[in-house]
Amino acid sequence: MTNNKLFTPFQLGPITLRNRFIRSAAFENMARANKPTQELIDYHVSVAHGGVGMTTVAYCAVDLSGVSFDGQLYVCDDIIPDMRKMTDAIHAEGAKASIQMGHCGNMTHFYTCHCMPVSASNGFNLYSPTIHRRLKVSEIKRLVRKFGEAVDFARKCGFDCVEIHAGHAYLISQFLAKRTNRRCDEYGGSLENRMRFMNEVLDEVMAHAGDDMAIVVKTNMWDDCWRGVSIEEGITIAKEIAKHKVHGIILSGGTVSRSPMTILSGAMPHKTLAHYMDMKSFWWLKAALNLPGIAPVMMPASPFKELYFMEKAKLFQQALHDQVVNDHITLIYVGGVQSGDNCQQIMDEGFELFQLAHVLIKDPDFVNHVQQNPHYHAGCGRSNYCVGRMYTLDMKCHECVERDGEVIPERLKKEIACLEKKAHDSVELQKHAKY
Repeated sequence: MTNNKLFTPFQLGPITLRNRFIRSAAFENMARANKPTQELIDYHVSVAHGGVGMTTVAYCAVDLSGVSFDGQLYVCDDIIPDMRKMTDAIHAEGAKASIQMGHCGNMTHFYTCHCMPVSASNGFNLYSPTIHRRLKVSEIKRLVRKFGEAVDFARKCGFDCVEIHAGHAYLISQFLAKRTNRRCDEYGGSLENRMRFMNEVLDEVMAHAGDDMAIVVKTNMWDDCWRGVSIEEGITIAKEIAKHKVHGIILSGGTVSRSPMTILSGAMPHKTLAHYMDMKSFWWLKAALNLPGIAPVMMPASPFKELYFMEKAKLFQQALHDQVVNDHITLIYVGGVQSGDNCQQIMDEGFELFQLAHVLIKDPDFVNHVQQNPHYHAGCGRSNYCVGRMYTLDMKCHECVERDGEVIPERLKKEIACLEKKAHDSVELQKHAKY
């Protein structure tokens, strides 16, 4: 057993977490027709039973227009009883429950969100693919109110914390980046104007949070794409978020459309992605991924590195030091947690809380294992198979899939083995480079 700081309680705004581990808001695709299922409930309860301080349900749109997939939730009174069932079960295991709230903007389709997709500006999203239109100012104000109402909804569902998604090229992020915001009114142009929607959302959210709901914000340190948010802009945005006296800021990076492997790190399993991809939603992408030489250009790999966001997160830690200390704001690390040693390193670097997902997909009992053995390694091979299937089936590790009796095609097994070897070799090379 270990008695280090990892397993000490932490006060996040008005709530107390039993330890420093938070299950990050990784999309489960375990809703059906935008409603929670027993599968979704069982997964989060298993993670809570496995020892996390808090588990985060992802992703819930503040409005039907912000839904990307039928497997996502959106704010609707009809689902409150099932959501309450889930939070009650999570609390019974001793963990807190958080829910990620956001709006996908242009990353959806008419037949999913039942309207023309919207964004900061008119355009065409090649990766959906879809035409999207510019939000009117009156519509922006309506969505701002929806974010506030989403906090009230979360409270009714029994959640302890709301995570606002302001990164990864979702709607708030679409307003922040020059690439997707070409407006000439008060919501476009200068960074100050591009932050206006985010600021209005956070004002509304904090007004609804009261003294019983923790609020954390996921922001991009940088977008890692052309005309995306730069590191310098990312620091300014994070400082602006801190002014709202939110309780935590999650330091992430990358976009789901232009730089997905910046978010995930490692290789994208192109064959797996194409195999499971829904023809109705992604027919052109499925076809392109099966063409030799095309997939690596469309979705290039990023050599996997444990704690891959640490260097940039420390820059933000330094830049926001005064606000963190004076306003009691917690910077939350996320990215590349594989082992108990990784967790301890995060603590040593001065981050009080951190989020993890991949290891909890493979091993929901990861936290309990680390408590029993501080050097425990989950053995996640980082093939990202779970990502390859989660947008059309559900979020599962290939080891769990085979254990449950589902047959994985032989060509996908070969891809998994190849990618896991590359990830392992990449980590070993980095370790040797230190000495």
